[in-house]
Amino acid sequence: MKLVVLGDSLSAGYGLPADAAFPAKLTKALTAKGVAVNVVNAGVSGDTASDGLGRLDWSVPDGTEAVIVELGANDALRGINPEITRAALDKILNKLGERHIAVMLAGMKAPRNMGAEYVRAFDGLYPALASAHPVVFYPFFLEGVATDPRLNQGDGLHPNAAGVDAIVARILPRVEELVARARQARGS
Repeated sequence: MKLVVLGDSLSAGYGLPADAAFPAKLTKALTAKGVAVNVVNAGVSGDTASDGLGRLDWSVPDGTEAVIVELGANDALRGINPEITRAALDKILNKLGERHIAVMLAGMKAPRNMGAEYVRAFDGLYPALASAHPVVFYPFFLEGVATDPRLNQGDGLHPNAAGVDAIVARILPRVEELVARARQARGS
């Protein structure tokens, strides 16, 4: 099975060797559980949700059975209107749905210094999208990792290798659910 991680620097593996990036570590974790999945790293550092939408068709080639959508961190860091982020993610989810690809939406949270109104609007867009689309929902990609200096690189934004391990450990059950949905949809 082919699973594409459509994301930004958090999935691309910014500041890490390729074998320490999220898709590589996720492949290892799935293989250890006897789940044969080819996880493709389609993470591009600096990408916003709109950037991900713009490259969706070539980043998620024919034959892809599942996608993890991990976008939005750069939108929040840049203070992009949450409605623009929501609209781009909604289009991504619609396009993947039209292609009958199983999807996991990995949520993001706005930095708390963006102000209560922005935080409320941004943080709320992921649960709203998850309730409107038939996706596996993982509420916060950086759950248990964000703001922990032991799990992040010096910039305080990007997970280090231990941080990626923590993300993989937490998200793995939801990824297994995604793989099961994709297999069920394909009848295999």
